[in-house]
Amino acid sequence: MASLTDVPGAVVDERGLRHVGSPVAEQRRLASGSALAPLGDRRVVSVGGEDRRSWLDSLSSQALTHLAPGVSTEMLILDPQGRVEHAAAVVDDGETTWLLVDASDAEALASWLTRMRFRLRVEVRDRSADLFVIGGTRAAVAELTTAAPVWVDPWPEVAPGGWAYARVEPHPGAERDWAEAIVDAAEFERVIDAAVRGETSLAGLDAVEALRVAAWRPRVGVDADERLLPHEMDWLRTAVHLSKGCYRGQETVAKVHNLGHPPRRVVALQLDGSDNVLPVRGDAVRAGDTVIGAITSVAVHHEEGPIALALVKRTAPEGVPLVVDTADGPLAAAAETVVPADAGATAAVPRLPRLGRRRAAE
Repeated sequence: MASLTDVPGAVVDERGLRHVGSPVAEQRRLASGSALAPLGDRRVVSVGGEDRRSWLDSLSSQALTHLAPGVSTEMLILDPQGRVEHAAAVVDDGETTWLLVDASDAEALASWLTRMRFRLRVEVRDRSADLFVIGGTRAAVAELTTAAPVWVDPWPEVAPGGWAYARVEPHPGAERDWAEAIVDAAEFERVIDAAVRGETSLAGLDAVEALRVAAWRPRVGVDADERLLPHEMDWLRTAVHLSKGCYRGQETVAKVHNLGHPPRRVVALQLDGSDNVLPVRGDAVRAGDTVIGAITSVAVHHEEGPIALALVKRTAPEGVPLVVDTADGPLAAAAETVVPADAGATAAVPRLPRLGRRRAAE
């Protein structure tokens, strides 16, 4: 039985297959549908039982009660202040709801869901030990023997009940064709064996991340900190249903969207690649001498070169040169607005005149 380390050129770490020798070329193959990506940084949680969809609906930001078999969506679990705690890709097969989650979050999410069962007819299982995730284009993963319906990433289309803050047309993620298949150990091993024999082309996680960052696609295990509101990453697009029933954090979601503005906003950065220096997550972003935010994701894209996502203050100036403070020194960056400073405040609330002004008018 072959392993990932047997694949020619494979570089493997604790997350999984990082690349097979050429992350840039792997991006092209992955985007064209001629490669598959073993997603060692993804895990599977299954939720069975008759009450599973209405129960998940009551806990999450997404409308799931009537989720049809085979339909792909995603959900967020928020804290009482509306901050993102967990995120999951969601697909149902008519008997089980399948959650695809970041590896770092699988155990915590499964444990939290288990504690929230009470007397409902639901069964939560962390399937990390026996199921695996492989990503690629829809056509590429359609060739796999799967253990559940394939999840097709809805990003960046605005889902029913969702809302888009980014005003760029076409959206950079519009051409990204991405799907994730849940497979058992035998199918996973078959794919790896075929790659060892040179019959299947693989791409690593570095290629997957580069395509994600270029599409402005948020990811909880990378782009989220303990303060993240979904509005700040334009996540209302696909993960939040603004008119569904009550759930934890809903009040904040509604207030920020209808009456206020998210305190931070994501920007896409084009980085100076002349010195082959890349920032890391958490590196400070400055406008002049003022720190306005921090890097969340970094990649080298096969067409755009070095790129990043960053969360900055809502009031950060737009259209000015930025600098990223890296361990190797300052790095010049140009920002493109994803979430604009005026995002939110969508409700047309009439303002009452102040009492003094009203009396003066009389």
